[in-house]
Amino acid sequence: MFIKGQAVTLRSLDAEDAEVFYLWSQDREVTQFSVSSYAFPQAQSEICAWLNKVNQDRKSVMFGICCIKTGKLVGYTGLVSISQINRSAEYFILIGDKHYWGKGVATNVTQLVTAYAFRDLGLHRLELTAFVDNKAAIRAYENAGYQHEGIQRQAGFRHGGFYDKVQMSVLVTDDMPEQKPITLAATEVSQSGIEHKDDAISLSANLHDLSKEQDK
Repeated sequence: MFIKGQAVTLRSLDAEDAEVFYLWSQDREVTQFSVSSYAFPQAQSEICAWLNKVNQDRKSVMFGICCIKTGKLVGYTGLVSISQINRSAEYFILIGDKHYWGKGVATNVTQLVTAYAFRDLGLHRLELTAFVDNKAAIRAYENAGYQHEGIQRQAGFRHGGFYDKVQMSVLVTDDMPEQKPITLAATEVSQSGIEHKDDAISLSANLHDLSKEQDK
């Protein structure tokens, strides 16, 4: 399964991706704000085992983020703690390749996964947490339509101390912002929609259209 936008593709991950994940894990600048166990140094074999484990978890879904022009794996994203009863899940993203920071990739990917969660999985609510100092990530979530709910005091331990986290969420009934053009490989690409292949579902509407459908 993969979700294809105009500039990035979200695809399934497998054990062969462990080498790239391992390289990211060695860069403290990349993992300093990660809220998962991946934030700490691990052997490549441990990462391989972790990838196999999460792919078998029925309450989560994880995608690799790839640049369409090069096919290069530049990060990963997905949903965990998926609840069919509450129709909710927790969203996460990590851009491991620093060359793709500050280009709008995180916002665009967040919009793609949010649309997938609401339309394909039938979820009603997505939530996330981020360290309060992770300003770039918080801005990306805001641009993707996520709203602030509050502060989790001293909820994360890093570098010998406890730090606050911000909690954010988005509902399927919320008004969604339009997708903005992003620049990858010095080429501006307009994000006009979403194409979902390898299963029976096609997403042709953007998130703004999804919010309109809830009012009908």
